[in-house]
Amino acid sequence: MAEGAPPAKKEKKKKTFAAYKPGRMCPKCGSRMAEHADRNSCGKCGYAEFKSAKKQV
Repeated sequence: MAEGAPPAKKEKKKKTFAAYKPGRMCPKCGSRMAEHADRNSCGKCGYAEFKSAKKQV
């Protein structure tokens, strides 16, 4: 590289984000709850709602 020459510019990659998916809101603190296979839980306050298991006869 010659002295006084500006450094080569690198191309920046554009960040991609996942689309917003509306979910259940926590009744205690108002933040969004995480959806698990057997429950909905709030990571902020610890509130959890368990999903009912359907019984097959």
